[in-house]
Amino acid sequence: MYAVTLIAPPNSGLLKSKLVKNLCEAWGANNYVYLASEEAAEFIIPKIPSDRWSIWSKFQQLKIDLVVQEDKMRKKSILLADMDSTIIQQECIDELASEIGIGERVKLITAEAMNGKLDFEEALTERVALLKGLSTQIIDKVLKERITYMPGALTLLSTMKANGSYSALVSGGFTLFTKKVSAYLGFDENHANVLLTSENKLTGKVQSPILGKKAKVEQLDRIASKFNLSARQVIAVGDGANDLDMLSKAGTGVALHAKPSVAEQCDIRINFGDLTALLFIQGYSKENFVI
Repeated sequence: MYAVTLIAPPNSGLLKSKLVKNLCEAWGANNYVYLASEEAAEFIIPKIPSDRWSIWSKFQQLKIDLVVQEDKMRKKSILLADMDSTIIQQECIDELASEIGIGERVKLITAEAMNGKLDFEEALTERVALLKGLSTQIIDKVLKERITYMPGALTLLSTMKANGSYSALVSGGFTLFTKKVSAYLGFDENHANVLLTSENKLTGKVQSPILGKKAKVEQLDRIASKFNLSARQVIAVGDGANDLDMLSKAGTGVALHAKPSVAEQCDIRINFGDLTALLFIQGYSKENFVI
């Protein structure tokens, strides 16, 4: 059996009952339930419809996300999340670069890497080298003035934690950021790259080995093994090319506001909802959210 979930942006009121009912009937479901009034709804069908992606495209035009997945084991025991442009709304390295006037140059390299057009490790090394001499005090300034959390982040973590799930922040970014983001949101552990420093300044180098796409999969395997669980019991979320292997390995891999080249390789795409969409696709209703 397969679960179909429709998700509109929070407080948009776009998911009218007529839309849900029409799709429910077209795909042969008996009934549907709202998980959140005019925001999220779901129903169960026996097989994946042949017109899945054409219907998906039509709902995208309405700014509504459509997810079709196996109904069995939808609620996951482990959450793995990328940080930059996923749990937070920015790319930390771009914000650091902006502090010294090279933001646009670094943003271009970041965009190319996240779209899979550049090798992630080479691109990271190149960008970090440009930060040589930057004071480590800038980190706190950037966190305070430039970094904002993705809407729904705290609700996602709080709700899954309240339901017994384990969570890990696994980032190609830097520990100077993940430690604070992780502590604020309540992640159980965090992993990222280490910026090397000397006399309270960045050396322009990153500690080896670099945490890239392979390392994200290794963390997934390690954490699942730690709890004697399978990858199928993991929900992972990310937006960049370096997240693809992790998203593919997880039982539920979610491309969140992802780069087009990344989204097209993922079956579960959230383009309009926020991070609470990860709760809806697991079958949680809004009244069960922990805020």
